[in-house]
Amino acid sequence: MSWYEKLNEYFPIEEMKSKEHFEILLDEKGNVYHKDESEDHVLMYAEYEQFVFVDYVYVSSKARGKGIGKQLFEQLKSKGKPIILEVEPIDYEDTDTAKRLRFYERENFQHAKTIGYEKKSIATNEVNPLEILFWSPIDEDEEQIYEKMKKTYVDIHTYKDKEIYGESYQPVDQVFKRRKRETDIFEDANKLQST
Repeated sequence: MSWYEKLNEYFPIEEMKSKEHFEILLDEKGNVYHKDESEDHVLMYAEYEQFVFVDYVYVSSKARGKGIGKQLFEQLKSKGKPIILEVEPIDYEDTDTAKRLRFYERENFQHAKTIGYEKKSIATNEVNPLEILFWSPIDEDEEQIYEKMKKTYVDIHTYKDKEIYGESYQPVDQVFKRRKRETDIFEDANKLQST
């Protein structure tokens, strides 16, 4: 199975980029956008001077629990830059969401509670809410993470979108909003796992 097939099988359609989009990013933005793969994992990420954005991380089911995810994130942390990623909100029907969040909590990621993120999927035309997690060796605040996510959205997610998909994603200011969220997503995950 190719790296793209692994990602396509694992991630929901509303979160996936097309193969063409990935290939254009790897070709035209190869100084920033990278693929790291083995038989058991696929990691797609953008590395900027000031931060790293993890676009997709996949570890095969047969390799889970063997420390591959931890090793991948240790490699990224060794760059000494903040790491930002998107996760699905808690799904009370799918306990895997809680397991993923517990992994990120163990890796000392924080939940950016003040960043609302809702992107409309071109594939399904549905609004896809996501949460932002970040790890920072330099005490970044959520305002700085907010600006970095907006840059990533424009530079990676919407790069050549009209050319690739025949239509454009929403403008960045419609996708990201400041919000006040009372609970931390990790608290929600812990509650789900304890029930």
